[in-house]
Amino acid sequence: MKLEWLEDGVKTIMGPIPGVKYDESRQRKIWFNSMVAAYTGWEDERNDPVKAVTFGDGEPLPPDIVYDCLHILEEESGAIPWQKGDVLLIDNWAVLHSRRSFHPPRRVLASLVK
Repeated sequence: MKLEWLEDGVKTIMGPIPGVKYDESRQRKIWFNSMVAAYTGWEDERNDPVKAVTFGDGEPLPPDIVYDCLHILEEESGAIPWQKGDVLLIDNWAVLHSRRSFHPPRRVLASLVK
């Protein structure tokens, strides 16, 4: 992700990003893309979700294809029953994670490590 600083704020610029990467440690291809996020909350006056997800040549992916992917991800998802004091470590190459709605108060501490 890149940031473009504007007079009235900042614009995020994604891509092009391959939808599939090769994980050397697991010796297999993995889904490594957040394309459906454009259809689930990244819409504002500067970001049109219908134009946000494209093929490598810049042509938009048909919305029905993105929605099919969104439905597959929803079907394959599982919720973690969080309790106070819980800690969760996620291997970003092995698990696609999301941010579902929640009821405040909530405090999330995150760290990226290699």
